[in-house]
Amino acid sequence: MPTTPSWWNDLAAHLAEHRHPIYAADIVATTARLILDTSTHNPHRLLAHATHDAPELVGALTDFFHTHGHLDPPPALADQQAAARRARRIQATPAPLRPHVAQFAEFLLHQREQAEQLGLRPNQPKTIEIRLAGVRDLARHLHASGHTSWTSVTTADLESFLTVNSALRASRLAGLRQFFAHAHRSRAILHNPTDPISAAQQRGFHGPTLTPSRQRTLYRRWTTRHDIHPHEAFIGLAALLHAATITELRLLADTGIDPSRRSVRFPGRSVALPLDEATWTALQRCQDHRYRLGTDNPHLLVTRLTRTHCGPAGAAHIRDTLAPAGLPPRILRSTRLLTLADELDAKILTTSLGMSYAGVAHYQPNPRLTKPI
Repeated sequence: MPTTPSWWNDLAAHLAEHRHPIYAADIVATTARLILDTSTHNPHRLLAHATHDAPELVGALTDFFHTHGHLDPPPALADQQAAARRARRIQATPAPLRPHVAQFAEFLLHQREQAEQLGLRPNQPKTIEIRLAGVRDLARHLHASGHTSWTSVTTADLESFLTVNSALRASRLAGLRQFFAHAHRSRAILHNPTDPISAAQQRGFHGPTLTPSRQRTLYRRWTTRHDIHPHEAFIGLAALLHAATITELRLLADTGIDPSRRSVRFPGRSVALPLDEATWTALQRCQDHRYRLGTDNPHLLVTRLTRTHCGPAGAAHIRDTLAPAGLPPRILRSTRLLTLADELDAKILTTSLGMSYAGVAHYQPNPRLTKPI
């Protein structure tokens, strides 16, 4: 090569550590040919060319560039993407009603900037997009009914829109209140049509949970059957008995495991958690499985894709692993949290699980809301 990339030696060392020598040599040779053909050393451009000309390089080069910090996103890329999403929602609004929606978007952005300057919690870009999407849907509904101005909107019009999807009534009404309050302050309308409207919201957790008999069946499955994948047993028991989240399971590594005390410290929790015999046995099976893969990845849950680098498994792996059991991990965790919230003090849970007080209070049991399955 006329000019050697600054990261070339790092690439060779990375491949020598994480790939088979024959495969590593092939990647080095193919990458060198690609650099000669494209005359570029830039990681972003090189990956773009590899996608079309040498797809076998994409996985290895992406892993290397991410590991060594060569693929940092361009500045303000997230802001540019959010701005494009907001613009699409505004453009999808019928033309006669569009100007006030654009003004509302500017108001939300200004409100976000002020909150950041004052050290308050600003609305996230996703929240702003949800607000604009709700107003866009209302504008489409009104335009189909013959409205060409926001001044003619009545409470009855809003009620007819909110009844289209009753499950989203409370969420949509919150955004519409904000929109019409802004329109009223800016004198775009004479009165606020959302004032008489209310939306009752259920408080507390009201999702599905597991019956005791179903929990016992799953426990026997994960403690007596050795033909199932070790990841399924550990994920199931950790969620059912210890309320582990998908993120905690993905990120659990050797640094958080204490064999002498048979305890783990899940990422985000401030205290180590002693494991019962069944969960510790499942954890050891996962360690044996990782050893058989011959990988240097320090995470407990290692897949065929992550065995070649040091990153954690994806969230989809956690969900797919429990597919044979027929339920997602969030139901296991919710079942355990309901029991713990009923039996233990909220301060203990906030400390041991790394949750906020509001998060723990959300799981105070309410038999009328939970749905055993």
